[in-house]
Amino acid sequence: MSEEKKRFNFLSGIIGELKKVTWLTWGEALRLTTMVLGVAIVVGLVLGGLDFGFTAFIEKIVIGG
Repeated sequence: MSEEKKRFNFLSGIIGELKKVTWLTWGEALRLTTMVLGVAIVVGLVLGGLDFGFTAFIEKIVIGG
């Protein structure tokens, strides 16, 4: 089998598989993206607050500042 034929079969296989995919609607993609960003922001704020608290604790108790 020629190299060109192998590439064509590979690409046509990819296209065939992509046609089988159930794609999200724009509304679903927007809703899920918003959820991911919201969770990431909340987790970032919680972890940032914990880091700030532990840093203050270490400075006050351990270092004595």
